[in-house]
Amino acid sequence: MKVFAAQIDEGKKGKDGEPSVGPVYRNLLSKDDFPPPDVNMRTTWDIIKVSAVKYSENKMLGRREIIDGKLGPYVWKTYKEVYTEVLYIGSALRASGAEPGSCVGIYGANCVQWIIAMQACSAHSIVCVPLYDTLGQGAVNFILEHAEIDTVFVQDKKVKELLNSDSASSGRLKTIVCFTSVPKEDQSKIGQIGIKSYSWNEFLQMGKQKPVDIVPPQPDSICTIMYTSGTSGDPKGVILNHESITMTIRGLDLFMELFEDKMTTDDVYLSFLPLAHILDRMIEEYFFRKGASVGYYHGDLNALTEDLMELKPTFFAGVPRVFERVHEGVVKALDELRPLRRKIFDQLYKHKLNYLNLGYKHREASPLADLLAFRKVKAKLGGRIRLITSGGAPLSSEVEEFLRVTSCAFVTQGYGLTESCGLSTITYPDEMSMAGTVGVPQTYTELRLEEVAEMGYDPLGNPPRGEICLRGKTIFAGYHKNPELTNEVIKDGWFHTGDIGEILPNGAVKIIDRKKNIFKLSQGEYVAVEYLEKVYSFTPILEDIWVYGNSFKSSLVAVVVPHEANTMKWAKSNGHKGSFRELCSSDQLRDYVLLELKSTAERNKLKGFENIRGVILEPLPFDVERDFMTATMKKKRNQLLNHYKAKIDELYQSLSTKKY
Repeated sequence: MKVFAAQIDEGKKGKDGEPSVGPVYRNLLSKDDFPPPDVNMRTTWDIIKVSAVKYSENKMLGRREIIDGKLGPYVWKTYKEVYTEVLYIGSALRASGAEPGSCVGIYGANCVQWIIAMQACSAHSIVCVPLYDTLGQGAVNFILEHAEIDTVFVQDKKVKELLNSDSASSGRLKTIVCFTSVPKEDQSKIGQIGIKSYSWNEFLQMGKQKPVDIVPPQPDSICTIMYTSGTSGDPKGVILNHESITMTIRGLDLFMELFEDKMTTDDVYLSFLPLAHILDRMIEEYFFRKGASVGYYHGDLNALTEDLMELKPTFFAGVPRVFERVHEGVVKALDELRPLRRKIFDQLYKHKLNYLNLGYKHREASPLADLLAFRKVKAKLGGRIRLITSGGAPLSSEVEEFLRVTSCAFVTQGYGLTESCGLSTITYPDEMSMAGTVGVPQTYTELRLEEVAEMGYDPLGNPPRGEICLRGKTIFAGYHKNPELTNEVIKDGWFHTGDIGEILPNGAVKIIDRKKNIFKLSQGEYVAVEYLEKVYSFTPILEDIWVYGNSFKSSLVAVVVPHEANTMKWAKSNGHKGSFRELCSSDQLRDYVLLELKSTAERNKLKGFENIRGVILEPLPFDVERDFMTATMKKKRNQLLNHYKAKIDELYQSLSTKKY
């Protein structure tokens, strides 16, 4: 059996009330010692500075042009052009009062100006603070005050929200720079408040006319304070210094050199994951390091396919939900095929999967199957994809296998948090034995498991399971203005992630649970709610599920968003009429959903207390707009409880008269 991680230290049994800890693991590249850093890449400013010379005429940043009201082709700025604008914007920042070490906000959707503003901050040792584009006014105002932000680069349509903040009216904000120009309807209010406002071109011209020498950062300088949305309470400001980010990029560089497919300057990435989050930010930094190209989506996620077809990227990164939709789309198309064609597809799928499991690379497993069937799946992603990466949450084994077989591309999955620069572990791109895992520690990260006794997780057991703890120069410096929380999660140099992992015999890590989202039922049994939601989510009649219970109840209930297409199919087959919303109010659908949940529980051998005893059917999705999800698609459990509490109380009341 191949082993992909190096054990560099033994585990030890807990004593005197301390938890047991498992062995320490590293990437094979760091078995004896961590590779030396790149002396030419000690800060993020070094990345853009070096690439601007080395790849001066390469396409760097692209956006879609609007011609006669319609989306046109991508237009590009070269590395040299971007670097020049970065110097101008940096000079303008200094001329407008921003000093090295101060915080500057960026508020809006991904675009060329976002990156130029970010790089301009780096040039002058200014701390870039992303403001969330999807969290609403409360969080934005909190970040402005908490990070003491005086200057904000802002998307035009977000100016109104910025002006409505308490920070603006209280005099916190001094300068606003629009990505294009200040909307006319907002100009008078800006004047009344006393904020200086600039269009992008005005700010560029000011920097051009008032050049200021750059103040390059040091490796230990703060690069960014990236606020994590959190599932409750105020956002946490994660402090990332330049060294943490560049060591992560350096580690990825070394890791990718292990494989035959090398990244080149011809590679293209479609940026649509929010730049305010760590995953997209780190991918773009890596592309800039390699002199490759980044094109931005036009702003409508529902029409992302249009951008894929126009840009034809070679690299595609997404969160699991993106890939689940790709999978659902193909499955739906297969259902509509004639039986013979469906049977041929199934046989080709099994044939290629068998060869992948035997150790063949994806290109060698079945070129004929790729030609006859799977190239059509690749075409849905633009036709040129070479590498697919999933992050943000564990990707289901079913969807991962599907991508590995049908995408005609390398597929990797990673695990990380904002606190670890987004990349703590990574899978080998063509290694089927890592399917269902998040891979091995990245080059400059150490990983071990720690005992979670109340959940029965033992890092010295078989299999070894426990809370994932991380250590290394890629780990954050702490939470901004929150030393108590910093000390709570960083103990003896180890960052405690709150995620529960299992170490497989080959050294790969599998995410199996979440430490924080557990509660005790009235009979004393602990319930890991995220694990149950993951298990139940494979019930075909479900689109989404929120599982609820508390220590005053002995059973679990759930709010279920039924899968609309499957619900309508069930209704037709069983003679039920009505709209989707009407069906969600019917006792018949509720009873059917409960039966399906019971079947899923039995298949997965869930314990009796882990069964769902009652459900509320919800026709609307849990989404960011209703404030039920964070921007990274984690459930806001307190918000959900507040919204559904009355119905949950009624449901428990009705269940109290039933015998299980």
